[in-house]
Amino acid sequence: MTLAKVTSKGQVTIPLEIRQKLGLEAGSRIDFILTGEGRVVVEPVHSSVKSLEGVFHNAGRKPVSLAEMQDAIEEEAGRAGHARPEPGATT
Repeated sequence: MTLAKVTSKGQVTIPLEIRQKLGLEAGSRIDFILTGEGRVVVEPVHSSVKSLEGVFHNAGRKPVSLAEMQDAIEEEAGRAGHARPEPGATT
């Protein structure tokens, strides 16, 4: 069993073996989860933008260009009654 000590500021140094197993390094974020049994689970939070790659991938769908996305946004805004002002127009 690996022990750690809480400082007067509420800080704990996570032992090297645990940091290595969880892939933690300086600046890493961790989540503390309280279980119903009175235990705490510590999990690393991996929130790299790269980890989001492919999250909306649909194998049967063709890629959409930025211009097509903008057109769809403007079309929906028009349906909702939120017309986009013309460039240079004052409101």
